[in-house]
Amino acid sequence: MASHIKNMTQGKPVSLIFSFALPLMIGNVFQQLYTVVDTMVVGKALGVGALAALGAADWLNWMMLGIIQGFTQGFGILMAQEFGAGRHDNLRKSIGTSTVLAFLSSIVLLALGQLAARPVLHLLQTPSEILPDTLLYLRIMYLGIPVVMAYNLLASILRSLGDGKTPLNAMIVAAVTNIALDLLFVLGFGLGIAGAAAATLIAQLVSSLFCLYHIRKIEILNLQPSDFSLRDKNLSLRLLTLGFPMAFQNAIISIGGMIVQSVVNGFGVIFIAGFTATNKLYGVLEVAATSYGYSMVTYTGQNLGAGQTDRIRRGVRSALLIALATSLVIALLMIFGGKMILGCFISGTPEEFAQTLAIAYYYLAIMSLCLPILYTLHITRSAIQGMGNTILPLVSGIAEFLMRALTAIFLPMVVGENGIFYAEIMAWTGATVILVISYFAVIRRMERLLKR
Repeated sequence: MASHIKNMTQGKPVSLIFSFALPLMIGNVFQQLYTVVDTMVVGKALGVGALAALGAADWLNWMMLGIIQGFTQGFGILMAQEFGAGRHDNLRKSIGTSTVLAFLSSIVLLALGQLAARPVLHLLQTPSEILPDTLLYLRIMYLGIPVVMAYNLLASILRSLGDGKTPLNAMIVAAVTNIALDLLFVLGFGLGIAGAAAATLIAQLVSSLFCLYHIRKIEILNLQPSDFSLRDKNLSLRLLTLGFPMAFQNAIISIGGMIVQSVVNGFGVIFIAGFTATNKLYGVLEVAATSYGYSMVTYTGQNLGAGQTDRIRRGVRSALLIALATSLVIALLMIFGGKMILGCFISGTPEEFAQTLAIAYYYLAIMSLCLPILYTLHITRSAIQGMGNTILPLVSGIAEFLMRALTAIFLPMVVGENGIFYAEIMAWTGATVILVISYFAVIRRMERLLKR
């Protein structure tokens, strides 16, 4: 068995959760690094218009990525439970069936993405001066959907076995590749926004191959051709029951984000560029929360498989304390250093620079101050998902959508364009209230079921 595999049913929850999350966190930092470099290269080399074009594609791109991550994270829940229970034959079947389902899903998503890109951009009132670049970026990114699906599935397999180090190494390799290709394609070859998209996809391919190489060395994952099948209808249905609600949840959240983007698009290119600059730091703000979330899905799934609900409770308490402390540190860093970071994304005349930076920093400060809400959301949602319940997180996703959309539509009418910045905060708050209540209901239900 590979040394990076970790059984999380034994040992201190706090050290297990943090040691699992730390490499994921570092990996996510590298992933955000190449997202930030994309933005810097595009913003500085191609100007405010290109930065706005990149921002106009954000939610459509995130929606597709969210659907992919939803499916693969859902599949990973069952893998973690089977691994925690020591059922390696079932683990291999789960991985094989997940691979087939992921491949078929990626083809469908690729086709839908290409067909819907232009009509949706028009629906979102994307300004005509940035529409061609936004559409080109999306078309290239959507062509790479099978590659993105492959990486997320492979990383999900590794995480379900408690391996957070291999995805970290994959992200480091991908980040270096992406940054080098960004500089080569955009600055060297002059390929513009298309070069930035191509660099990202090639980096994802490299990280996928890296993960695949390491998975093939894990003895308990010696899959046979018969494992890659949809013949077991119950297994396929169970995987889809876990994956589809998570994918749908992310899609619903993305639709709320697109409604926000449509409102932002009405405020002009300078406002879009400022909004985009901060949105590119969203991943940095969320980087530790996402990592703790992955850790909690694996930790909760393995311990549920082993029938240890008392460890789940202790783990959630520990994770919340770590997450809240982390969110405060990140908030302070962004409040005191945010202007300097944001300035790296923005170019243009002195007036354009000043206007764009003011918009971006105002938005960044609001989100930073409310990070504890977002981190609580990730911990509770992931714990519920790890226990095999993906419906309640879906309900929270619907609440998140409603709060984000209603705030974006109506608050600017009352307080002006700055009202749009509170859409995220209201979305986080609505979802977190539902998730905290849901967590206590789910853990009590699991304890009753295991006592029977």
